[in-house]
Amino acid sequence: MVRPTTSGFTAAVGRTPPDVSLVGGALVSSPLLTDGTVDAVAVPVAPAGPGDDGVQPREGTADAAVRYGVDLAEVAERVKLTGAAGEAYVLQLPRPVGSAVTLPWDGLPPRLVLVGVGDGSPRDLRRAGAALARATRGLRRVVTTVGAYAGQSSSDEAAAARALTEGYLLAAHRTPTLATGRPDPEPAPLVLLGRDGTRVGAAVALGRAAARATWLARDLAATPSSIKDPAWVADQARRLGRRAGLDVTVRGPRELAAQGFGGILAVGAGSASPPRLVTVAYTPATASASGTRHVVVVGKGITYDTGGLSIKPREAMVPMKTDMTGAAVALATVLAAAEAGVAHRVTAVLPLAENHVGAASYRPGDVLTLFGGTTVEIANTDAEGRLVLADALAWADAQLDPDVLLDVATLTGAATLGLGKQHAALYGTDDDLVEALAAAGERSGELAWPMPLVAEYEEAVGSDVADLRHVPSDRRIGGGSITAALFLQHFVGQRRWAHLDIAGPARSTGDRHEVTEGATGYGARLLLEYLTDLH
Repeated sequence: MVRPTTSGFTAAVGRTPPDVSLVGGALVSSPLLTDGTVDAVAVPVAPAGPGDDGVQPREGTADAAVRYGVDLAEVAERVKLTGAAGEAYVLQLPRPVGSAVTLPWDGLPPRLVLVGVGDGSPRDLRRAGAALARATRGLRRVVTTVGAYAGQSSSDEAAAARALTEGYLLAAHRTPTLATGRPDPEPAPLVLLGRDGTRVGAAVALGRAAARATWLARDLAATPSSIKDPAWVADQARRLGRRAGLDVTVRGPRELAAQGFGGILAVGAGSASPPRLVTVAYTPATASASGTRHVVVVGKGITYDTGGLSIKPREAMVPMKTDMTGAAVALATVLAAAEAGVAHRVTAVLPLAENHVGAASYRPGDVLTLFGGTTVEIANTDAEGRLVLADALAWADAQLDPDVLLDVATLTGAATLGLGKQHAALYGTDDDLVEALAAAGERSGELAWPMPLVAEYEEAVGSDVADLRHVPSDRRIGGGSITAALFLQHFVGQRRWAHLDIAGPARSTGDRHEVTEGATGYGARLLLEYLTDLH
């Protein structure tokens, strides 16, 4: 195969989302509206409460009506807005014909956007930001008072600004084109009017870091596998990690063989593109301080998955360029931790391989020796993800001395069948860790459902010819996501460990609020939220 040497996808990896800036002052007097750089003004409306007549204005909506000379309540009623989060209506204001005609909005931005904010919660403000992004794509600059509520506490104001920022930037993402590395049309920079101050600025910066991490995970997962082999992903990790001042190590086939990574090597054996193991490490300036933890995030990095000799149906192969989403999320997490100045050490471990069919492919019935000496009987070569994860987890346990060991993977169809597309399946050996990750999911909008490590299912991973069998021999047991987690548990030692099976929420068949069609980048925001709140 002739692979592109340069492409828009490569150029896009690590790109920066549009700017979000803060400006103080009120909409009724802001000079921003007359400086010629703003194409739209967005103001909030909320659902009617008991006794209310129609949707209700929020901060800045009355000012916009006064400054533009437009009855916005009547406009909202005419187009049947309800104020629900995710609604957005663009009022295109006409220009006058002839020099003798003067309209009230002459010299002002030619678009007013009414945005539903629901109950004003972070979830609803993320949805409002997403609706605003989709309504204003391709414009030069957008000014908004959405989320700026008079009388809020500084913490509530900061949380509102962050949620709006995240929603806007996440929905602004589009997969780049092969030729240019840019989407068309591009998203507009956003100005949050009526907000300033250190606390709000820090919240917006954290929201941008979370969105940038999600953009990176989406772009890596969306890159075609004709470009994205293990070596290419390793090169992107090296480039981005070093640009951020992080320590990057790449192990190739020789090092993997010498050090006993039998799972990664077996999975990659059928491909013309050899496997890699990448580590990217962030150490904060306060690493020696009391309370500093070391969190290791292992991400499944199957850059394409045919299923190997246990080959997938054609339809099931189509989205398999995204089977390295776990590795993309792990890389995005460590880069975001560095950008946000997280107080803890964070190391991303990326086991990278292509699961193809070739003369050297591993087979059902083979017995592999994984890192550390554990032998594993192979039952299904399409369950390759748990093999590369097992190698990487065992190595991380033995070599990195983590306080917390996490893994994230598009691992099982069973998780999708059980939980659908909205929740990841969350397993762990420590109740406090599971609770903290689930809470981080609630705050970030990336939901995770705690699942049991059912001890009675342990027999499913037993083998007569090896230490373990990686796929259950008895299909009557069921619980495919649980048994996969039980298999992985054998490779984490006594560490505080949690496993996120993201097979459901990692991919979306359409745009919905802050989630975009295709690779969603699920997990990067959840893990960054967990790290920033870890004490």
